[in-house]
Amino acid sequence: MSDKLVLVLNCGSSSLKFAIIDAQSGDDKISGLAECFGLEDSRIKWKFNGNKHEASLGAFTAHREAVEFIVNNILAEHPELAAKIKAVGHRIVHGGEKFTRSVIVTPEVIQGIEDCASLAPLHNPAHLIGIRAAIASFPNLPQVTVFDTAFHQTMPEKAYIYALPYKLYREHSIRRYGMHGTSNLYVCREAAKVLGKDTKDINVICAHLGNGASVTAIKGGISVDTSMGLTPLEGLVMGTRCGDLDPSIIFHLVNQLNYTIDEVNNLLNKQSGLLGISELTNDCRGIEEGYHDNHKGATLALDIFCYRLAKYIASYTVPLGRLDAIIFTGGIGENSKLIRERVLNLLEIFNFKVDDDLNTAARFGQQGIITKEGSPIAMVIPTNEEWVIAEDAIKLVTAK
Repeated sequence: MSDKLVLVLNCGSSSLKFAIIDAQSGDDKISGLAECFGLEDSRIKWKFNGNKHEASLGAFTAHREAVEFIVNNILAEHPELAAKIKAVGHRIVHGGEKFTRSVIVTPEVIQGIEDCASLAPLHNPAHLIGIRAAIASFPNLPQVTVFDTAFHQTMPEKAYIYALPYKLYREHSIRRYGMHGTSNLYVCREAAKVLGKDTKDINVICAHLGNGASVTAIKGGISVDTSMGLTPLEGLVMGTRCGDLDPSIIFHLVNQLNYTIDEVNNLLNKQSGLLGISELTNDCRGIEEGYHDNHKGATLALDIFCYRLAKYIASYTVPLGRLDAIIFTGGIGENSKLIRERVLNLLEIFNFKVDDDLNTAARFGQQGIITKEGSPIAMVIPTNEEWVIAEDAIKLVTAK
């Protein structure tokens, strides 16, 4: 076992994903999820050596108590692992323009993440809670932050500047930032291996599809355009987020339908997307079940999801010039053969030919090309953001 282990923490608003990762091999030594923070049934689940465990965290637990449970209960049972942890790595959704690469946590870094909180209000405040909890529990370990937005800092101005008065960018940094950068970096690297090329020589379009979803154009291994914007709301149809819409709808909701700004914010972020269209669920598995059962709302939601995604993919051939492959990743991208097939069929102009057997096989953690020989290439690559975080953490602490 490598002695380069990293505890990776990914804090959501009411949950905490965690894993101990071997930075050299990418192997999970322990992985788990603490969830339902603030509720009476908050709990933690984890897996070690293939064995699953679960425990109650008690009523109204939060991030600090969850980290303490990881330290005092889980790691205490595995001192051989705890002794080899060299750093704690934190996934941070939004780093604005301040953070273009991963960094070791300092008071200035914490302040910078706070300054970006308004750009990712559901994410950055939770990340900060996790960082402070980890510092309290691991005072002698370096803490490293890895930013989803950093990968997209290579975009040219023509891709990230909005058609607003330029002073809004100059004075207030209002621009496109993009998310899912850590995932994009990993799958781009893996796609290069599949294609037998250097990462700097590939042009791919990555569709990271989950409850949050985005498309990224990657040219020569770097991001040149992406669908999420100032915040994670722009772009594709998502689980509960609307994606692109006419901004005047907001004025109509407020001025004509008497919505408050907070109600509009909640509507666009938490009541729209697959949930809002289907009036059934935000879970893609439920949407697919509804589609097969001829549920009208689920069918419409699936149609819109695939159509919007295909349009984005087609448009992102513009900055690439040459397309080596489309990559599907994320929970939906990795597991929904139906959505992959429908999207590729919508891209008829590119003559993609889906191989049903390959498409069926590339699910549940399996990667591979899903198009027929002679067809343009589409592939599935399960993402591994935790490994990227662990690698960056080890590089930074080793370089100190």
